[in-house]
Amino acid sequence: MSLKKTLTIAGTDASGGAGLQADLKTFQEHGTYGMCAVTVVATMDPDNNWSHGVYTLPIDVLKAQLKTTLSTGVDAVKTGMISTEEAIQVAGEAIANSGTSNVVIDPVMVCKGEDEVLNPGNVEAMIKYLIPQALVTTPNLFEAGQLAGTGTPKTIEEMKVAAQKIHELGAKNVIIKGGKALQHEKAIDLFSDGEKFILLEADKVDTTYNHGAGCTFAAAITANLANGLSVKEAVFESKAFVAAAIEHGWKLNQFVGPVMHGAKGVYGTPKITTTEV
Repeated sequence: MSLKKTLTIAGTDASGGAGLQADLKTFQEHGTYGMCAVTVVATMDPDNNWSHGVYTLPIDVLKAQLKTTLSTGVDAVKTGMISTEEAIQVAGEAIANSGTSNVVIDPVMVCKGEDEVLNPGNVEAMIKYLIPQALVTTPNLFEAGQLAGTGTPKTIEEMKVAAQKIHELGAKNVIIKGGKALQHEKAIDLFSDGEKFILLEADKVDTTYNHGAGCTFAAAITANLANGLSVKEAVFESKAFVAAAIEHGWKLNQFVGPVMHGAKGVYGTPKITTTEV
């Protein structure tokens, strides 16, 4: 038996719901062999309202992991949280030399609230070293605004403008995750290949148990690409996969509730509609 090999270059989430833990669970659910290169350790402090801590690993440790994992010949690779400009450059150069074109860039940005990027230089580093290599990039609304330089989109038309600008930065396909944050009756994402715009819609789920949803979505796309699906097929299936995971999210403790990564296999998938806009 031979499995497709998938790699995540991301942070480890000690709570287990997001980061490379979410990626590896999602890779497994899609029947691929998951590997990881750890960039940061992310923690949450139960004595301080579950506040985040981010601990960056030494750059030599990242380089050693990338050498190990990429030597196996990966079929698809994704990025998640990478906390420094140097690490973004190292990851980008390693991906460029990996031999795979199945590259999914989840441009995670460490932020204070919604309007301040912790390390503004990371955005420019992503634009230089990661976005041009993306077969697919999966920014949320805030990240899309930062990459496009437009500010956070608040409407579908503004999402289209941001998606086009990100495509012009070199990403072959862009999907902006609107989710339930946008003022819309459905949970929506916008997909663009640079020529067409397609709206992906699912019913909104009234839940706060959605920790790891973004990581899970990008990881599902990565695994689907490794398994030979087209970009559109990979994205559409991943929308259904993460919608099921969110619908069946659960309470870990009083602070956080992760999505259920195995929900699709147990409960099936919610209805997803696609419309060209």
